[in-house]
Amino acid sequence: VQLQASGGGLVQAGGSLSLSCAASGSFFRVYTMGWYRQAPGKQRELVASITRGSNTNYADSVKGRFTISRDNAKNTVILQMNGVKPEGTAVYYCNADLRPYYYSSITDHWGQGTLVTVSS
Repeated sequence: VQLQASGGGLVQAGGSLSLSCAASGSFFRVYTMGWYRQAPGKQRELVASITRGSNTNYADSVKGRFTISRDNAKNTVILQMNGVKPEGTAVYYCNADLRPYYYSSITDHWGQGTLVTVSS
């Protein structure tokens, strides 16, 4: 199983950026998907998550600015970031809970991370 993230880069404060992540490989089903971020010297934190039924959860710091969505048929999750702030500079990691086989437990998987730099 692989989580391939893309879309990071340099963006000016107040601008927009979209991150995409696709789960690939052999598995039965993907459940909750989400995005986390880790700024230099800080702990990794949840940015947003979305269940298979599209229930969403956002960090207070991004509510009203970021939108998470998913395509269950393509096993992808997208984070649309609007009104980005310099404090949003971090490595963003895609996360997915999935069941490898129909009879197995749900396991937690991480993508490789994509750097988002917000200039002031």
